[in-house]
Amino acid sequence: MSCNKFDEYRLGDLVGISSSKRIYAKEYLDYGIPFYRSKEIIEKHKGNEISTELYISEERYNELRERFGVPNEGDILLTSVGTLGVPYLVRDEEFYFKDGNLTWFKCFNNKCNNEFIYYWLQSPFAKEQIYNKSIGSTQKALTIDTLRKFKISLPNLDEQKKIVSILSSLDKKIELNNEMNKTLEEMAQALFKRWFVDFEFPNDEGKPYKSSGGEMVESELGMIPKGWSVKKIKEIGEVVAGGTPSTKNAEYYDGNIPWITPKDLSGYDRKFISKGARSITELGLQKSSAKLMKKGTVLFSSRAPIGYIAIADNDVTTNQGFKSIVCDEDIINNNYVYHYLHYNKDGIESVAGGSTFKEVSGTTMKMLDILVPQIELLTKFKEVLEAYDSRLKSNYKENDSLIELRDSLLPKLMSGEIRVEDIEANL
Repeated sequence: MSCNKFDEYRLGDLVGISSSKRIYAKEYLDYGIPFYRSKEIIEKHKGNEISTELYISEERYNELRERFGVPNEGDILLTSVGTLGVPYLVRDEEFYFKDGNLTWFKCFNNKCNNEFIYYWLQSPFAKEQIYNKSIGSTQKALTIDTLRKFKISLPNLDEQKKIVSILSSLDKKIELNNEMNKTLEEMAQALFKRWFVDFEFPNDEGKPYKSSGGEMVESELGMIPKGWSVKKIKEIGEVVAGGTPSTKNAEYYDGNIPWITPKDLSGYDRKFISKGARSITELGLQKSSAKLMKKGTVLFSSRAPIGYIAIADNDVTTNQGFKSIVCDEDIINNNYVYHYLHYNKDGIESVAGGSTFKEVSGTTMKMLDILVPQIELLTKFKEVLEAYDSRLKSNYKENDSLIELRDSLLPKLMSGEIRVEDIEANL
C-alpha cells in the first residue's frame, strides 16, 4: 500500500471504541424507541427499510442515555459478530442497539474525520484486518481490543475531507436514485390498490368505476366488478418449483446459468433480479430438479422465509425455496401478478403448512385464488408500469456504475495511489 505522506496510527488512538449496555429480550416492545441489531444495521447500511422492528421503552432509553450515552449523529456502528465489518454512519435519529453484536465508534479526535473512518472501514485495508484478526470457529467475531489495534494510515485532515467529499457525492447520487425508485414503486402500488382493490379504475367515461355506480357481482373473493373472474393460480400460468444441484459436485456450479435462493432476496431492494450469489452449469441443471425459467417469471419464496418477491430480468433458475409463476400472457401479466402477490402476501403465508418451519407447497400455491380483471384493463396497467420499470432499470444501471466507480476509487484514494487533485483535473 502506497501511503506517501500518510501517517500510521492504531485505530484506538483516533476514536473511542466501545459497545452498549445489555438489553434483555424481555424489554423488547412493539412500540417506543427503535432497537437495532446487526440485521437492522446491515439493512440501514444498504439504505433499505427496516424489515423487522424492535423497540424499547422511552423511559428505559432515557435512563441509558443519562447513564451511558447513546449514539449521536456522526458516530459509527460496526457489525462485530456473524456478518463482520458492515459500518453504519449514524444520522440524526433516536435508537439503541444490541450489545456485543455491534461496536460503537465515537469521540473522534482532531487527527481524523469520522466519515473518512466510515469509508476506511469499507476499504480492502480494513477488510483484510477484519478477516485475519476475527476470532471464533462457528461464528466469527471482532473484539473491541482487536479493533483498537487495527492499523490505519491517514493523510492530513484536509485531504481526508476532500476524499470524503468525492466518495460521499457518489453515495448521495446513489441514494437519490434509490429514493426515486422507492417513489416509483409506491406509485405503482398505489395504482394497483386503486384499480384492483378499491375497484376505482377508469370506466368508459374515465370516471372511477365503483364510486360511479359500476356494476358489482358476487364471487369467491367477495364483490368484484362485472366481467372479472376468479381463477386458481394454476389456471393463469405455470407454478415452478426449483432445485439444488449436489453441492458435493464442483462440476455443477460456477457456470453461466443464474441460480437464485431466498438468501439472495434478503435485503434486496430491487423489483428485478438477474442473478444470485452463485450460478450453476448446464450439467448442474440437468442433474437436479432446478428448471430454467424465462425472463419475466415472478419469483416467490415459499419458505425460509415466505414472501420474498421479484421479477426475473433474464432466464434464471432457483433452488427449492421458491414457487415461481410463469404467466400465461393471454390471461394475465407479470406486473399484475407481482403486485397481487405483494398485496396478498400475509394471506398466502397464513395457509402455509409445516411444523418445523412454514412452507407454501406447490399444491397449495397452484390452488390459491387470484382475481383476474378484464384483459383490456390489465393491458393499460402493464403500459403504465412499463414506463415506471424503464426508469427503475435506468436508475439501477446508473447506480451499478456509480457503485463500481466508488469501490474502485476508495482503495486508491485511501492508499494515496491517486489524489483528489488528479480526479478533479479529469472532471
